[in-house]
Amino acid sequence: MTSEISTREFAMRFTSTPRGARLALRLVSLRLDEWGHAYDGPVNEAVTLIAAVANAVRHGHVPGRDFRLRLTESSGTLRLEVSDTRTERLPERRVPTGESGRGLVLVGALADKWGVTPLQPGKSIWAEVWLSPATQG
Repeated sequence: MTSEISTREFAMRFTSTPRGARLALRLVSLRLDEWGHAYDGPVNEAVTLIAAVANAVRHGHVPGRDFRLRLTESSGTLRLEVSDTRTERLPERRVPTGESGRGLVLVGALADKWGVTPLQPGKSIWAEVWLSPATQG
């Protein structure tokens, strides 16, 4: 008996504008719902919030360059990757000040694993959420 590993994937480029970021968030939530993770469920809410925090428009904007979002589900893991072409500033955890600095704290709290992969040019911020009966509620 062989077991099949099913992989689902959604990937798309978006304009590096607030409108592009809003569209990306809506499509992440829609795709998760289509994959069986209800809009108001913990998985959909967590992954959509991670996508909002990995804000390529605010932290990775390069005029004239898009950002790329990739969402995959395979072997009980949802993986979200947000890539942009800004190379000189890699994200790092820091102490929140005023209205900013909480993004990676939230990603760390919501994701089971996350990191940053340098690209040429740019970077990819990725996060994984491991699916379990508790997160499927």
